[in-house]
Amino acid sequence: MLGSIAAPSFLGEQAYAANDKAIAISFALNHFQISEGDLKKVLAAALEKGGNYADLFFEHTFQNSVSLQDGAVNRAASNIDFGMGVRVLSGDQTGYAYVENIALDEMLKAARTAARIANSSATKLTVKLTEKPVIKNYYTVLTPWDAVPIQEKTPYLQKLNDKIFALDSRVIKVNAGLGDTTSHIFFCNSEGVTYYDYRPMVTLSAVCIMQENSKIENSHAARAFRMGAEFLTDDIIDTIAREAVTKTSILFKAVKPKGGEMPVVMGAGGSGILLHEAIGHAFEADFNRKNISIFSDQLNKKVCNEHINVVDDGTIPFNRGSVNIDDEGVDGQKTYIVREGILTSYLHDRISSKHYGIPSTGNGRRESFRMMPIPRMRATYMEAGNVSEADMIAEVKNGIYAETFTNGQVQIGAGDFTFFVKNGYLIENGKLTQPIKDVNIIGNGPKALADITLVGNNYAMDNGTWTCGKDGQSCPVTCGMPSALVSKLTVGGES
Repeated sequence: MLGSIAAPSFLGEQAYAANDKAIAISFALNHFQISEGDLKKVLAAALEKGGNYADLFFEHTFQNSVSLQDGAVNRAASNIDFGMGVRVLSGDQTGYAYVENIALDEMLKAARTAARIANSSATKLTVKLTEKPVIKNYYTVLTPWDAVPIQEKTPYLQKLNDKIFALDSRVIKVNAGLGDTTSHIFFCNSEGVTYYDYRPMVTLSAVCIMQENSKIENSHAARAFRMGAEFLTDDIIDTIAREAVTKTSILFKAVKPKGGEMPVVMGAGGSGILLHEAIGHAFEADFNRKNISIFSDQLNKKVCNEHINVVDDGTIPFNRGSVNIDDEGVDGQKTYIVREGILTSYLHDRISSKHYGIPSTGNGRRESFRMMPIPRMRATYMEAGNVSEADMIAEVKNGIYAETFTNGQVQIGAGDFTFFVKNGYLIENGKLTQPIKDVNIIGNGPKALADITLVGNNYAMDNGTWTCGKDGQSCPVTCGMPSALVSKLTVGGES
């Protein structure tokens, strides 16, 4: 059965319009039906055991999804998430509790639960709440999702299905999905900072299944952005359809390569997973503050080729990983993790930035109001170099070219990582030859970073549906990279 439930349109329309001009506290208070007096009472309760700091995180999220299978849109789902979380800090210790409502007595119970982390003398709190405006909105919305009924969404999935079938006679099945999310976020803390953020998200994906004689292959294509319904265009349908068909059709010619240690040319775009898994997590400051990361003693030291610059950025317009303001009240910003081969910054939240005595980099993020913020990546990428992809391929006698990537994981302490390459090519005598598929790449983060010898001039961001998992929390992220030659990586293939 098809159906949709969302907030009344006037809520979304006021929010996305006003967000361009800096939302007044009054809008958020009205939306969540709370008062400044309530906020001050809850903050006071949070600190009554002597905590150093407290914050409140309110969230109201609407999620809708529509799916197509067997040539027809035949599944839809909606969800509403509503509640608030209370965090109390006492030194390096954190107390956290949440409730799935905004009743004052329930919020006070949550605050007193979180307050138990501290046990010093009670603190009397006097807070003057001051709005922190959204100075730069990186995801302005033209058409809010709550203004779009399901009947206007389904034709785009049907177009995507029909386009994929039309592109190749070998297509036997298409699975497609469209999901949209709208979040109203309100934050305030014991330092008096308050902000409101209106956060949209959309994902569109397609799995293409093809058959050639008795052989069946599949691949997928997807895009995800912080955008409203203006995302839905014929151009995005065409892009995803062509990509899904191209990535699937090449697999019929692909083989598994011989395994072993060899040079790997990482194709532009999704190869940013190398940065995310090999070094990104290890640069998150909580791991370094606790001396868990292999990079804990490498700050301000050379860690790779001087031509390499690695960035974690929350300010890319409409990017899946962007944040106007992080989940601790810090402005979204662009952070150089590695500049000219030197490790220049970790990725900080409030706790780690206080530990290191520096400002937060705006990386305090959380999955929802049910969880406390921790240092998380946003959009992590390597800046372009000055070598053409053809020239770096020509440098390799025997190796592989990795083109399409999926999941990966890393052991933070040792720095060992692995990720999966869906497809690519053999490199033989400086040329791309046989297509390859289903390859695991294994390496060590610091070594892989140090072994990047050439960086391409063809930077690309992969705007797929990347989602990062850490400490049981999932957050939307993106990754990007120009082509890069890694002199040695372990390729898992046939013996």
